[in-house]
Amino acid sequence: MIETFCCILRTLGHNTKYELLPSFPLQLSTQPVLYKKRNSWSYAGKGRRLMGGCCTLGRSLGFSAILISVPLIGQSMLPMGTSGAGARLFNTDLAVLEAGDIRKDLPCSVTPAKPLLGFDLRFHAVYDVSVPLKDLAGSDNLLTILFRVIPQNHKDEPIYFTQKVRVPAIDEDAHGEALLQGAFDLGEGSYHVDWLMRDRAERVCSNYWDSEAQLTQKDREMSLTLLPGAIASIEAEQFKEDPPIERVSAEPALNVKVLVNFGPQKSDSATLRPMDTQALVSILRQISHDPHIGKFSIVAFNMHEQRVLYRQDSANRIDFPALGEALNTVSLATVDLKRLGMKHGDTEFLTELIKAELGNGPDRPDALIFAGPKVMLDENVPNDTLKEVGEVEYPVFYMNYNLNPQQTPWRDSIGRAVRFFRGTEYTISRPRDLWFAVSEIVSRIVKSKHGRPITASSSQ
Repeated sequence: MIETFCCILRTLGHNTKYELLPSFPLQLSTQPVLYKKRNSWSYAGKGRRLMGGCCTLGRSLGFSAILISVPLIGQSMLPMGTSGAGARLFNTDLAVLEAGDIRKDLPCSVTPAKPLLGFDLRFHAVYDVSVPLKDLAGSDNLLTILFRVIPQNHKDEPIYFTQKVRVPAIDEDAHGEALLQGAFDLGEGSYHVDWLMRDRAERVCSNYWDSEAQLTQKDREMSLTLLPGAIASIEAEQFKEDPPIERVSAEPALNVKVLVNFGPQKSDSATLRPMDTQALVSILRQISHDPHIGKFSIVAFNMHEQRVLYRQDSANRIDFPALGEALNTVSLATVDLKRLGMKHGDTEFLTELIKAELGNGPDRPDALIFAGPKVMLDENVPNDTLKEVGEVEYPVFYMNYNLNPQQTPWRDSIGRAVRFFRGTEYTISRPRDLWFAVSEIVSRIVKSKHGRPITASSSQ
C-alpha cells in the first residue's frame, strides 16, 4: 500500500510555512493528484479515507520549528517466511537491517515511544521521524520505509512492514522539519526493531531500538486482544466486522440493550474525532466479546443532533459496518433551525429516549447499558417523568466515557437518570476501566438473571 503525503507551501512575508498533510491509504486502483491553487499545493485523491496521518508545520527566520501530530498511520505488513523469505526485499535493504549500524546518509531523527495500551486492548507502538526540509529539497521524491519487528522469545520469526511516502517538489531554501509518524500493534512482550528509510537517490537513514509492552501488576488479569509476542498492523477500519464469538452454552445467553451517545468529549466540538469514536466502538466490542451475552439491541444516538442514528434489535451480533455507515451522517457543525426554536429540546429528546427504551414489555432485556461522554444539559429529565416509566425489573448501567473526570466531577443528565433507577455508573478513562467495568457488569447481570431478580425502585 502506498501512502501519500503532500506539502502545502504558503508565503507569509519572508517566511515560508511547510505543512505535511494527513496520509490517506488509497485503493490500489486510484491515483493521488497534486494540484496548485494560487500559492499553495493541495492534495486530491480518490478512495475511502480510513485513518489520518500526521501533520508538520515548520517556520523559518527566527522561528523554531513546530511539529503537530494528528491521528496515527500504520504500515503495511509484508507476507513473510522466516529470515525475510518471501518478502521481496532488496539485498541492500536487508544488508542495512542486518548490519545494525545507525546511518544518516539521508539525515533524519527517529524517536520511538513506549508502547501504550489502547481502549481496543492492544499495545500501540508509535515512532516519530523528522527530516530537515532542506534535505528533501528539489524535485518530487519518494521515501520508502522498511522495518522489521522481532519478538525476543521468537527471534527466528520477524515481521516486516513497509510504507511509501510521496513528497512533492520543495524549495531549495526551505527551513523547518517534516514529521512522519508510524505505528504498529503488539501483544505483551519484548521486541527489537530494525528500521530504515531511503529516498530515490538511495540515501539511507537507519535506526534500531528495543521495545517492551507490559501490563502493570494490577492489570495482570486483563485479557488483551493480541496474544503475547504477537505483532500486527494498526487496524485502519474502526467498524470492521467482528469474527464469530464462541458463546457460553451451559446457561441461557444474556440479552442486553446498549444505548450509545456517539458524541465528542468536548460538547462544543464541531467534529466527532476518530479517537472518540474508537473508544466508544471499543466499549461496544468489549461488551460483544463477552461469551455470556448472546443477544444485542443497539441504539446509537447523538445528543447534539437530538436524533437516533442507528438501531439494531435482538441480533446475535453487533453489525459494526452498518453502524459505521450510520455515523457518517453525523454533522456537528450544522444546527437544525427547528432545534434552535426549542428551549429544552435536548432534555425532551433524552426524556423520550428513556421512556421508549426502558420498560418491562415481553421483549425486555436482561440489562440496559448507557455509554458515551457526559451530557451536561441546562435542565435534567424531571423525576416525575421518570416515575412514569415504572419499576425497571433489570439492572441499569452507565459507562461514562470521560478522559478527564477531574474537569467535570459532577453527575451528568444521563447519570442522574440512571441513579434514579438505582443503576450503577462507571467512569471509563483508561483501558483498564473498560475491561474491569464490563467484567463487573456481566457478573452482575448473570447474578440478576440466574439469582434473585433485582428490582430497581422508581422512587427516591
